[in-house]
Amino acid sequence: MNSPKKTSDATDRRYMKLALALARRGLGKVSPNPAVGCVLVSPEGIVVGRGWTQPGGRPHAETEALRRAGARARGATAYVTLEPCSHTGRTPPCADALIEAGVIRVVGAIEDPDPRVSGQGFARLAAAGIEVSMNLLADEAALVNSGFLLHRIEGRPLVTLKAASTLDGRIATHRGESQWITGAAARRCGHMMRLTHDAIVVGVGTALVDDPQLTCRLPGLEEHSPVRVIIDTRLQLPLVSKLVRTAREMATWVVVSAETEADRCAAYEDLGVVVLPIEVGADHHPEPIAILKALGARGLTRVLVEGGSAVAAALMRANLIDRMAWFRAASVMGGDGTPVVAAFRAEIVKGPQTAHITFPPRRHTLVQPFGFGTDLAVELVALQYLVLEKCLAPWLEFAEPALNPVGCPLIEPDRGTGQVLQEPAVMAYQDQRRADGPELAFQPFDDR
Repeated sequence: MNSPKKTSDATDRRYMKLALALARRGLGKVSPNPAVGCVLVSPEGIVVGRGWTQPGGRPHAETEALRRAGARARGATAYVTLEPCSHTGRTPPCADALIEAGVIRVVGAIEDPDPRVSGQGFARLAAAGIEVSMNLLADEAALVNSGFLLHRIEGRPLVTLKAASTLDGRIATHRGESQWITGAAARRCGHMMRLTHDAIVVGVGTALVDDPQLTCRLPGLEEHSPVRVIIDTRLQLPLVSKLVRTAREMATWVVVSAETEADRCAAYEDLGVVVLPIEVGADHHPEPIAILKALGARGLTRVLVEGGSAVAAALMRANLIDRMAWFRAASVMGGDGTPVVAAFRAEIVKGPQTAHITFPPRRHTLVQPFGFGTDLAVELVALQYLVLEKCLAPWLEFAEPALNPVGCPLIEPDRGTGQVLQEPAVMAYQDQRRADGPELAFQPFDDR
């Protein structure tokens, strides 16, 4: 076998970034499989094949890239975001396909933790005389496939908590109404988030108050809506609700108590609802991890929690929120609305995590982290004061916050923050862990 042409680290990184961009196309469409990207590059530096995991998990990225490359794959270098599989499932191993195609070098990002693979794919390639390089952009690859990795290691899906509040930190009116807090731009972003997750999760309280559809309503993407999951241990969801009436067209799961009568469950199942019984405690509430494990057992790797406060609080208490997307609308609801801090019951949040705030519409916006740990309640109070009271003052950018607890750095808005009132929404993304230069108005998810 010919020796591969030496390439620079910068070149390898460029092609791996392309593979990662391809991998993201599969998010929300391939569970329980990973979203993988593959790029085949000829010795002359020409991309001869591209592939990503197709909807439903098959074909795999490597197979798709090889199909597109054809004979041009011989002598090429393959850049893959996850270790090629080495076991035979519904399709032959991708490692064997790369060997048979005549690929002479494979650059991988991360090892597959699946015990059926777990290093065996790379080992099989090396045994065939293929040069194997590993751990290129491993952190970025792990971020893209964090749902799959959690699913394989802990048996549960990645949890993203999405929340929307007004400038004065309210998430609902005093009557519990929470629809249309944010503007059109934020809602479009929210619908795009739905597309990158396997399921949308809400509590029955949200379902009863809002009677939501929980679908993607972006033009042309309506058929790609994820599974709708309602946590309803007492089975209160009306049979005439939108969720139940459309269950035959859109996958709808209801998590109920294992003690729920079979006849009641059957009425929902007859309408197309999948009923998931979960053991509950003395308080009639299941353990959050039990719910997530049940969803994981059905193949879900990424879930988007959109409400309500009880669900968010339960997940926070159990330290099971992996990411948080917070949208703040350019509006004020008033003192009788439900405060975000009270709804999230932030005093019981665990874990030293970080969050980043982005203020649109400025393209060049400074983003500063603030603590997302046990002092979240204090920080949000301070944030509310800083954003509401100071943003309304003409001297905003020069004012100092009145509350700045030791060890709790606050968000310092840039000079464009005063324009926020003309914009529909503001988003904070908890998992975005760096602010190394100018950022887009809406911070891309998964570092896109």
